[in-house]
Amino acid sequence: MADQEKHLVSLIEYIVKSLVDVPDQVRVSAVRGEQTTVIELHVAKEDLGKVIGKQGRTAQSLRTILNASSTKLKIRSVLEIIE
Repeated sequence: MADQEKHLVSLIEYIVKSLVDVPDQVRVSAVRGEQTTVIELHVAKEDLGKVIGKQGRTAQSLRTILNASSTKLKIRSVLEIIE
């Protein structure tokens, strides 16, 4: 994993661990594709609602922060929340 991807993974991990009740079950990994890096987020089932938020607002905010950080690092990335 490149330094840029490590930065994105640690950023998302830090934010999500602050939001959830069971931070020990938060796992974030990066899967590099040809053009896009997919940041996969795994959380405990009971914390899924907190990460998604009302009408998906928290998830959208996470994606916005990830997009801004990736743009600064000059890479393309997307966030996938996996149950």
